[in-house]
Amino acid sequence: MSRRSPFASWLCAMLYCFGSYILADLLLGDSPIDYFSNNSSVLLATAVWYLIFYCPMNLFYKCVSFLPVKLIFVAMKEVVRVRKIAVGVHHAHHHYHDGWLIMVATGWVKGSGVALMSNFEQLLRGVWKPETNEILHMSFPTKASLYGAIFFTLQQTHWLPISKANLIFFFTMFMIVCKVFMTATHSHASPFAPVEDFICPVLFGSVSGGHDNHHHDHRGGSHDASPALPPQPPAKSKEELNEGTRKRKVKKAE
Repeated sequence: MSRRSPFASWLCAMLYCFGSYILADLLLGDSPIDYFSNNSSVLLATAVWYLIFYCPMNLFYKCVSFLPVKLIFVAMKEVVRVRKIAVGVHHAHHHYHDGWLIMVATGWVKGSGVALMSNFEQLLRGVWKPETNEILHMSFPTKASLYGAIFFTLQQTHWLPISKANLIFFFTMFMIVCKVFMTATHSHASPFAPVEDFICPVLFGSVSGGHDNHHHDHRGGSHDASPALPPQPPAKSKEELNEGTRKRKVKKAE
């Protein structure tokens, strides 16, 4: 797409860079294009986009995708992500002092706005993949941003007895360790999976096991209880068939 439609490629890149700011501004009633007034950020994002797609021999892409360099950028991204979550919650608290849900939502989109806008970005590229809906199938950064927004909301409303600086430090270290490890090992397993597997069946019930077993038992019971088919009448002999054919011909002739 970068060769066929450079403008669409650039627009998708800008959505990936500033998607979290756009969604947060929409939630709080601000202008969604306000962040584009920061010329230095737009120029920097444009320069990176150009080097990624149009650098000769893909040298820039090969450099940033080299694993040691990539891990450094991954760690830096998680530092920025946590700070954006904290700033988003603080910004929402400034507008809505008692709006817990608004604070959580704003912090969440600040931390994972890029992933949440992925379906819209796909439309710009002429691709539609509803099965990749980030809300239905949350990746680790999206889910971690949601949990982080909850923690920062509790801290902002003084329900969590910890200073903001300490919470930022501990949550940043957690995000860096998890994301760097997942990137280095090419793992997609969520660190939250063991806790979720224990809590979700208790709070929300098991979706797959009980339903499938009940459906299987129901099908088995209906199969066992089905009445036996009546015995089929014996097949007629060849002579009987010929006799019946002759009688029908005689009746037609009469």
